[in-house]
Amino acid sequence: MTERVIVVEDNDLNRKLFCDLLRANGFVVEPVADGVDFLERAARFDPGLVIMDIQLPNVSGISLIEAMKADPRLAHVPVLAVTAYAGKGDEERIREAGAEGYLSKPVSIHPFMTAVNGLIDRRAAA
Repeated sequence: MTERVIVVEDNDLNRKLFCDLLRANGFVVEPVADGVDFLERAARFDPGLVIMDIQLPNVSGISLIEAMKADPRLAHVPVLAVTAYAGKGDEERIREAGAEGYLSKPVSIHPFMTAVNGLIDRRAAA
């Protein structure tokens, strides 16, 4: 079965890069530029993984992760958080919100795909 991934990223270049890389590796991808209607879009798309930017306009990625983990339709879906603002304690706070993976930007291709595949494999084994 082809894995489905939602990419929540407001930066057009980063969103395109993540989506192109995932598609090139056989994933079905749903790009999301703004998290405002994320929960409903995610529930309709039924992803196997969510890649979540933390710094979004209008809403925090951390708030979206918390809302997702509180939603019974999405609570089981792993989250890979990506952020350019990796300050002291940020990773811990993001993981406490429910993210299973964490990468700081700029993201290199190999660590990105390793994290994606690791989270997909872990979910499939559960």
